[in-house]
Amino acid sequence: MFDKSAILFCYTETPLHAGSGTSLGIVDLPIQRERATGYPMVQASSLKGCLRDIANRTDKKNVEIVFGPEQDPSAHAGALSVGDARILLFPVRSLVGVFAWVTSQNVLARFRRDAQLAELSVDWTETGPGADNAAFVAQDSMVVANERVVLEEFAFEAQTNTAVKQIADWLAQQALPVSDEYRYWRETLAKRLVILPETAFRDFVQFSTEVVSRVRIDDVKKTVAQGALWTEEHLPSDTLLYATLFASKPRVNSNLSELQDAQAVLNFVKGCVDGRRMQLGGDSTVGRGFVKVRLVQQ
Repeated sequence: MFDKSAILFCYTETPLHAGSGTSLGIVDLPIQRERATGYPMVQASSLKGCLRDIANRTDKKNVEIVFGPEQDPSAHAGALSVGDARILLFPVRSLVGVFAWVTSQNVLARFRRDAQLAELSVDWTETGPGADNAAFVAQDSMVVANERVVLEEFAFEAQTNTAVKQIADWLAQQALPVSDEYRYWRETLAKRLVILPETAFRDFVQFSTEVVSRVRIDDVKKTVAQGALWTEEHLPSDTLLYATLFASKPRVNSNLSELQDAQAVLNFVKGCVDGRRMQLGGDSTVGRGFVKVRLVQQ
């Protein structure tokens, strides 16, 4: 049983490719998605491996206590449990204001449930538009034109709702990175936030991701090598993901370590990753997967 918990927020600074392997669809290398909802995600094993790599550079002696032994996994389990990284905010091109951060009542409800599980205080209640052609925005939204929110080629009736600003202010304070270079994004989150109907949100996260074509050039002919043309799917920059973290008392004798309880385990992880950038997913050599991390605990 786990004794302490926290939420890890990941803000993508460059497109993120957490691949699911080959596909029979039009995209050769799609990203990982939830089976039931089709929402993008990053599997817990990928996230945990990345966290372990960062911690290993910082404090090698405590890594096996927290994440488990690398050579002999049967010796003992790690003291940290990492959940899947789930979608919270997704950027979509807007007719005005450049882009909007979209979410839905379903996504917000799941996040509030996970936040409660992690014992994180949330002072708002999820909400969403009742009509399929409507969208909730804040009073001073910068993505509204002529009482419409136009995302890609789809128009929604803009409906002002006070909960949008309340949710946005909470996310700006608790979820977005606290460093100075994110001040502008924290200040404009409420103006960009749009709560969409469930079907519209699902369609955007399924069909508005980035799909890029890549080639490998033959060293001699300087043309595309045989069979070396493929397409990859990426989560776009400025996506906000979150994952739950749970810690227990170390499962191995740690008398020689300062990690004596679950809180010490979370403090160790926070000291290693909070406020730092890490590379998550594939294509690291072409600049993919840079995320800014924030760990929040009650």
